[in-house]
Amino acid sequence: MVGLFRRSQESGEKTEEALERTRRTWFGKVAGLFERPRIDQELWEELEELLIGADTGVATARKILDRLQQRVEEERLHRPEAVRDVLKEELVRMLEVDEAGGHLWGKDASTASLPRPAIILVVGVNGTGKTTSIAKLAYAYRADGESVIIAAADTFRAAAIEQLRALGDMVDSHVVAHRPGADPGAVVYDALTAAESRCADVVIVDTAGRLHTKVNLMEELRKIQRVIQRRHPGAPHEVVLILDATIGQNGLAQAQAFAEAVDVTAVCLAKLDGTSKGGVVFAVCDQLGIPVRFVGTGERPEDLSPFSPRRFVDALFV
Repeated sequence: MVGLFRRSQESGEKTEEALERTRRTWFGKVAGLFERPRIDQELWEELEELLIGADTGVATARKILDRLQQRVEEERLHRPEAVRDVLKEELVRMLEVDEAGGHLWGKDASTASLPRPAIILVVGVNGTGKTTSIAKLAYAYRADGESVIIAAADTFRAAAIEQLRALGDMVDSHVVAHRPGADPGAVVYDALTAAESRCADVVIVDTAGRLHTKVNLMEELRKIQRVIQRRHPGAPHEVVLILDATIGQNGLAQAQAFAEAVDVTAVCLAKLDGTSKGGVVFAVCDQLGIPVRFVGTGERPEDLSPFSPRRFVDALFV
């Protein structure tokens, strides 16, 4: 993750702590399956049931099971602990998605090629933790010495502007805002102008909490994207969808709707510490092909961690 979260050990510990409820319930039971003396049909059935219960979804759970059974047969595995290790490998493989077209956080990103300003569009429905996730992202950039401007383009919810201003002050980031009900595109335009005049490193654009059933609001989101692209061709450089980890498979439906409206390049899984069903991350990566880049691990500005597939899966099986 270029330029962000140099405190990788601390971030890893936060991820492990956030996954405590998921590990203690569903995935703790998954790990327990492989303490049996042999692999049999009952184990496969229970494994599928547990994966679905952890919110991986039926289709994704089936895919995981099919891959695992195929490898067990091909590699002639008989020891349960060996099968468990292969399961972990397949889970990591499912999470290693890196083809969504983002320019800041992908495997090919480098500090030498970062655009200035880097423009990040943040989308998601109300109540997912979108505004606080924006503040956390700004905090991470500020901690790494980058200057940040936040565009308060959620003009439909009056409290959103004040909330963002307060959070902006907290994380030492300038917030560009208009009055409630103003044109979101105009807010974004002014934020980009301010970024240019201040030589800002990063612009983070908040958007209204658009319900995926409201076509007109989705069109407004596309309009914001066009405003950005007229000023900076090739931007936004990342489009981050904030998903609430506590709502499970409903989050997948939201992700599908937003992916159809704009080119979502990354997912931030908020409130991971508040759920016992963190398996939805596998469904998002499998069904949508969009990488999870961040996870919310608490309520403080510093409680945002970069997402590591290997670290995530290891934390589930500790």
